[in-house]
Amino acid sequence: MLNAAIMAADEASSPLAPNWWEFLVTLVGFAVLMFIVIKFVMPAFEKTFAERTAAIEGGIAKAEAAQAEANAALTEYKQQLVDARTEANRIREEARAEGAQILAELKEKAAAESARISEQAHVQIEAERQAAVVSLRAEVGTLATDLASRIVGESLADDARSSRVVDRFLADLETSSHGAASDRAGAAK
Repeated sequence: MLNAAIMAADEASSPLAPNWWEFLVTLVGFAVLMFIVIKFVMPAFEKTFAERTAAIEGGIAKAEAAQAEANAALTEYKQQLVDARTEANRIREEARAEGAQILAELKEKAAAESARISEQAHVQIEAERQAAVVSLRAEVGTLATDLASRIVGESLADDARSSRVVDRFLADLETSSHGAASDRAGAAK
């Protein structure tokens, strides 16, 4: 019977009219669901959103700090590069100056060594010339004495006499060679 009454009531009502009990149960279920969402789900979402916002803002701050640090490092690098180039130019100029000084010292030493060698050569040549003159005097003296002995026909073995004859002969020879040299010098002018 109860079933027949519910069926009769269902048939009597319009299909477009809402069922108040279903509406009430749906409304209570929706309210419970909204309470659960607002009480538990929304705070979790809000916490996650806040964490993400903080992470993004922190990342932006870190990125700005890193950019500022990179810019400072770039500026420092450029300054170090300028300083290094300046230092390299200074060292290069010092090396050039030092090289020029060493070159000048080497030229001076070479000139001094050249002068010393030249002086030594002149001294050696003069010593050899003197030795040659002494040797020639002795040889010319011997030849002159032998020649004079043959011309005169007597022996000039007396050392004092032969020495005077040789000295006189050499003096005459030097006088005649100086005169010929001055005649050649006058002719050259």
